[in-house]
Amino acid sequence: MSDIIRLLPDAVANQIAAGEVIQRPSSVIKELVENAIDAGASLIQVIVADAGKSSIQVVDNGKGMSPTDARLAFERHATSKISSAQDLYHLQTMGFRGEALASIAAVAQVELNTRRPEDEVGTCLRIEGSKVCSQELTGCPIGANFIVRNLFFNIPARRKFLKSNQTEMSHIYAEFERMALAHPTVGMKLATPESVLFNLPAGNFRARIKALYGKHQDAALLPLQVETSLVKISGFVGSPSSAKKKGARQFLFVNNRYMRHPYFNKAIIGAYDRLIAEGDQVPYFLSFDIDPTRIDVNVHPAKTEIKFQDDPAIWQILQAAVRESLGKWGAVPSLDFDTAGRPDLPVFDANAGPTAPPQIHIDPNFNPFGSSTGKVASGSSTPSYLPNRPSRGQVDAFSRMEQEILGQRLPTDQTPTDGNAHPTLYDTLPSDEQNRWTQTDAPRFQLLGRYVVTASSAGLLIIDQHRAHTRILFDEYYAQLTSRHGISQGLLFPQSLNLSVSAAAVFESLMPRLTAVGFDFSSLGGTDYSICGIPAGTEGLDIALLIDNLIDEAGDGGRGGEESINRHIAATLSRHAAMPCGQALSDDEMRELAQKLFASSNPRFTPSGQPIYHIWSGTDLEKLLS
Repeated sequence: MSDIIRLLPDAVANQIAAGEVIQRPSSVIKELVENAIDAGASLIQVIVADAGKSSIQVVDNGKGMSPTDARLAFERHATSKISSAQDLYHLQTMGFRGEALASIAAVAQVELNTRRPEDEVGTCLRIEGSKVCSQELTGCPIGANFIVRNLFFNIPARRKFLKSNQTEMSHIYAEFERMALAHPTVGMKLATPESVLFNLPAGNFRARIKALYGKHQDAALLPLQVETSLVKISGFVGSPSSAKKKGARQFLFVNNRYMRHPYFNKAIIGAYDRLIAEGDQVPYFLSFDIDPTRIDVNVHPAKTEIKFQDDPAIWQILQAAVRESLGKWGAVPSLDFDTAGRPDLPVFDANAGPTAPPQIHIDPNFNPFGSSTGKVASGSSTPSYLPNRPSRGQVDAFSRMEQEILGQRLPTDQTPTDGNAHPTLYDTLPSDEQNRWTQTDAPRFQLLGRYVVTASSAGLLIIDQHRAHTRILFDEYYAQLTSRHGISQGLLFPQSLNLSVSAAAVFESLMPRLTAVGFDFSSLGGTDYSICGIPAGTEGLDIALLIDNLIDEAGDGGRGGEESINRHIAATLSRHAAMPCGQALSDDEMRELAQKLFASSNPRFTPSGQPIYHIWSGTDLEKLLS
C-alpha cells in the first residue's frame, strides 16, 4: 500500500490560512490599516468600491519598503515585527504573525506601490493568487499603496457567500471605527469612488468619538481615569440616562488594540446596579494600558480575544473606577428632600413652660353595630356618598383571587417555547364573544392600569391593553408598508436627526419604507436630516429615539426579503407607539380596543409571540375560592 501523507502545495496552504484571516472585505481593510499603523503612518486613506468586493485601496505615508522587502512581505510567516518566540510576550505592534499579506494575495489580485524616504524610485509589485506576475521600478510617493481587486476571485464558493453591499459596508464601518478609536492620533479617511464617508483628523480620544458619533453621544459621556501599578484605565462611560435596550456603543481597547471581553463588560454594567433597568446597555469607550508581558494576544488570528494574567484584580479596579466616575460627575441620583407640603414640626424650646396634656373626647352615643339600613344608634344616617363596604371576608377572598390571577396564571412576557399557545391557559375566545363587546351595557373595567377585564360566557376575560394595541398597530403599519399609503401628520416644529456615517447608511436604506408608513424627511446635508412629518398615532413619542431604535435593530430584523424587512419595521414601530401600561381608558375606548383586536390578523399573540388575552374559567375561579 502506497504512502498517503503528503505536503500541500503552497497555494493551497495559503488559501486554507486565508480562511482564518480573511473572512470578508473588512478583514482585508483591518490587516492593511494595521500594517500602515505599524509602519508609522500619520495619515491612512481607505477607498472601497462595490463594498470592497471589486476593489480595496489603502494608502499610507509610512516608512515604505525596499524592493526585496516588498517581495518577501507576501511570503507566509515573513514579518518585521518579531524575530524570536520571546517577542510574542512583549508585543508592541499590531501585527506579528506574518500571515496577512500572504492570505490576501492567495485569494485576490494585489498591486503594491511603495517607496522608502531614502529611495529615489519605488517598487510596483503585482501578485495574483499567490503568484508573482511582475515587479518593476516606478515613481510613487513615500509610503505604501495597496490595491486589492476581485476578492475571492479564485474561490467562487467563498465569494458567493458574501452578503449584500449594505451588510458588507456595515462590517467595513464597524472595523474602521474600531481602528479609528484605537488610534486617535492618526488621521484616517474612508471613501468610495462617489463620496467621502469619514474624514477624521488626528486628535485626542474624545475628539475622535465626537467626530465618529456626533455631539449627542459626546454629551452623554462621563470621563474616567484611574492609574495603578497593575493597569492604567482611561476613557469615557455613559451616564445612566444614555442607557438603551440595544445598540449602545461599547468599546474596549488594550495597548491600542480593540478587544472583546465579556468579563470586563460585566464589571462595567455591574457598576450601574439599580441605576439602569435590567438588561439595558450603556455606552463606554475605555482604553487599558498594561505591561505587554501580562497579556496574551496570540489567541486567535483576528487578535480580538485577549487573555489577561490578572483578570480578577483588573475587574475590581474597573468596576470601582466606573462607580467613582458616576459619583464624581453627579450621575448617581441624590436624595431630594422636598420641603413642599411637609408637616409643621415644632422646634424644641428649653425655656418654654409645660403644656396641657392632650384631651380625649368620647362620643357615648356611637354604636358600631348599627342597623343594616344605614342608621346608627344616635338616629343620624350614614352619608350618602359612602359606598356600601364589602365584608372583611369578601375583601380577603377577592385579594386572594387577584393575587392568583395576576401572580400565577396571567400570561407573562415569555414567548411559548413551542411557538403555540397552551391549550388550557391561552384558550380561544368563543366566536360570539366579539358581539358582546359591541354592546354598550357589557360590564368591563381596567385592572392595575394594564388589563381590561370583563365577564364572558367562557369565564373572566383579561386583555393586556399594551399588547392588544401593539397587535392592532402592527397590522395597520404592515398594511401601509405593503400598499405604500401611510398617513402623514406634519410637524409644526420639525425635529433634527443627527446620525453617524454608519447609521446614516442604514437609514438611507430604511427611508423609503419609513416614508411609506407616514414619515416625511428632508436632508440637511451630510448625515443630518429633518423630520417634517410623522405617522398618525405616533404623536407624543420621541421620534428621533424611535428612529435610532429602528436603525439599531435593522441589522437583526432587516435581513431577508421584502416581506421580512416590512414585518420588522412594522413590529418595531408598533412596539414603541403602542399605549403604555398605566394609561387610563374610558368604557368606549376599552370596547373599541377589543373590537379592533378581535378583527386583527392574530388576536391571540403579538408580533413577537407574546399572549394578548387570557380566559379564566368559572371552574378555575371556583377552585380559588374553595
